[in-house]
Amino acid sequence: MAQPLNFVLHVPETPEDHGQEPSPYDESDVHDSFHQLIQEQSRWVAEEGLELQERERGAGAPQTTGSGSRIPPGPEDAGAPSTATLRILASMPSRTIGRSRGAIISQYYNRTVQLRRRVSRPELRGVGRSARPSLRLYDLELDPAALEEEEKRLLLVKELQGLTVAQRDHMLRGMPLGLAEKRCLREESRTPRGKRRGRPGRRGLLPCCGRLRDACVLALHGLGLALLSGLLALVPWRYALKRIGGRFGSSALSYFLFLKTLLVFNALLLPLLLAFLVGAQAAFPPPASPGSAPSFTGLELLTGGGSFNYTVLYYGYYSNSSLTRPCALPPGGPCGREAESLPYNMPLAYLFTVGVAFFITCITLVYSMSRSFGESYRVGSASGVHAVTVFCSWDHKVTQRRASRLQCDNIRTHLKELLAERQRRQGPRSACGRLRHVAVLGLVWLLCLGTTVGCTMAVYAFSELMIKSPVSADQEGALLALPVVVCLLNLGAPYLFRCLAALERQDSPVLEVYLAICRNLIFKMAILGILCYHWLGRRVGTLKDQCWENFVGQELYRLTVLDFIFVLLDTLFGELVWRLISEKKLKRREKPEFDIAGNVLELIYGQTLTWLGVLFCPLLPAVQIIKLLLIFYVKKTSLMANCQAPRRPWLASHMSTVFVSLLCFPSFLGAAVFLCYAVWQVKPSSTCGPFRTLDTMYEAGKVWVRRLEAAGPRVSWLPWVHRYLVENTFPIYLVSALLLAVIYLNIQVVKGQRRVICLLKEQISNEGEDKVFLINRLHSVYERKERSRAGRSQETERLVDHPDAW
Repeated sequence: MAQPLNFVLHVPETPEDHGQEPSPYDESDVHDSFHQLIQEQSRWVAEEGLELQERERGAGAPQTTGSGSRIPPGPEDAGAPSTATLRILASMPSRTIGRSRGAIISQYYNRTVQLRRRVSRPELRGVGRSARPSLRLYDLELDPAALEEEEKRLLLVKELQGLTVAQRDHMLRGMPLGLAEKRCLREESRTPRGKRRGRPGRRGLLPCCGRLRDACVLALHGLGLALLSGLLALVPWRYALKRIGGRFGSSALSYFLFLKTLLVFNALLLPLLLAFLVGAQAAFPPPASPGSAPSFTGLELLTGGGSFNYTVLYYGYYSNSSLTRPCALPPGGPCGREAESLPYNMPLAYLFTVGVAFFITCITLVYSMSRSFGESYRVGSASGVHAVTVFCSWDHKVTQRRASRLQCDNIRTHLKELLAERQRRQGPRSACGRLRHVAVLGLVWLLCLGTTVGCTMAVYAFSELMIKSPVSADQEGALLALPVVVCLLNLGAPYLFRCLAALERQDSPVLEVYLAICRNLIFKMAILGILCYHWLGRRVGTLKDQCWENFVGQELYRLTVLDFIFVLLDTLFGELVWRLISEKKLKRREKPEFDIAGNVLELIYGQTLTWLGVLFCPLLPAVQIIKLLLIFYVKKTSLMANCQAPRRPWLASHMSTVFVSLLCFPSFLGAAVFLCYAVWQVKPSSTCGPFRTLDTMYEAGKVWVRRLEAAGPRVSWLPWVHRYLVENTFPIYLVSALLLAVIYLNIQVVKGQRRVICLLKEQISNEGEDKVFLINRLHSVYERKERSRAGRSQETERLVDHPDAW
């Protein structure tokens, strides 16, 4: 018959406890009582073990031959653990904690004693002797497990009564017990206080005050929870992202998370431009041009021209002078102090604001990439992730039906992806199979690269045609020709790449998505490279007497708007119409899958256009924010209604890192090179903009330094800063070296963490081997003792049976 396990309630005394007041709960008595209990129970267990061993020895004694020799045990007998070994294993903390409620109560009793020692203790004379726990009144040998557990429960309740309310609630929350058990413990620990409050007398008003105080506390607590839920509700698309992840998996979720990241980047970029460029120029508008501004017709929303040319939307509207007018009175007059003040130099503000905005974007991108790398590429193996997902993924704080159903969908989809990753094991291909696969892969790549080269040459030829046949001011609709051609190519090329990728028959959907991303990225970057050459290499020369910066800003605005329109058309015809045709005409229940590669590359392409146009169209980030918001809701609605989950589930654990990396290196780096070339090498227009009288935009800093040197010694430190920190290349190299050092140190830290985790895993494995070794040694020692005892008993029996042997 199985006996209850013994739990040691050992509370060591600390040196600081000797100088405090005596406790109403005498820990020494409790310790002695439990020590006595443990000794008696141990003796009883030892006696029972010996009896069991004797019975087992009598029932399963080793067979002997006719000569009386003993047959050695077989290998199956040698590996069977003894009763003592099984008892040792059953008494290990890993076997007892969590299986018995008495073990939990005993463990938290020790914690409550330690916590109670830190607070003030009541006087000993105020507590009767019945409050002191003792186990000596019970018959320890006959106590069942229920009485022992009840005694430990009473001890825990008495210790909880000695704690403060906050400590008691915190301790009860952390106990691995059921809610009903926790409520009973809380009620029992609060019973004495309730009795004291219920006493009649002159303090009869206290219960009313207590109830009022509790009501106020509960009201404040409810208000705090409501505010917290309101703040969580302000997180954009919190519930929508959970629905997408639960229904379509991490692959579709990675697209919407990347869209949210782009929204954050533009939200960080726009306030700088609004505060230092758009707001400042709007507060001090330049003098009106001689010609009258055209009226708004509505076509400007597509073309970006017309009346938009005379607004803060484009580069040409900004003035090339200081926004604070100089004083015309003689020195010493009423405005002499204002004349000596530092004016707001718009050319310098324009240049430095764009530079600082790009610097902040670069820092944010590097931080996002490192953080995404740390979240995606987890250090260590994922051998136990299935068990963790099954047993530890549920959030027990979820109480609403909709939230619980959503969490079930998330866990189920995540398990599908994990199991699909585990079951997807590519078998070894034959030599002919590998050769055929390589040939097909090379052919598909040649076709994709040929398509990219052909589309690039088509864009170049069409741009040259647009230069040779200029469009008049009355034909603004013709300016949409080049953006429409570019958007059509961007729309059709991904579908062609998908048809070619179907010939490859990749075993891994992750590899298929990566290949699609690479092909689309090469295509879009080649198109943007041709457009950049068209703007800075060709248009600057043909628009000498015009404001070419405004033209480049209008082109980028048109590309951004038309890209959004074509995304809507792609969603309408590529997903909705295809679903209707599949269901109504083809009688298929299959819906199209969500194209991760094409949609992500559209986002990267649109963000690259935004970064390219910041210098020429400062309000382009605002247009991009509106575009991203609309795209999110359109794509989410189309995904829920027209798309299905991937037929082959796959875990997109590294997708966010890949997306941010592609956004950083090809996209942001290319835009930074484009703007640096425009600032340092290209001559600005002489008819518009803040740099109209300069050879390059960068000369605005030099002109400002010369003015500061002539202004006086009060601002002499600013030219020094510009000369040694901006014009000098050493600080740039130093900052670059520091950035590379930080990246290198981050990589080394990650490697060190991997090595430490590997060492810890090895140490855990060695600890397990040590436990097995110790158990085997204990088993062998016990077997030797049993054999020696059996030999001595046989010798005694032989001497008793044969007294002549004495």
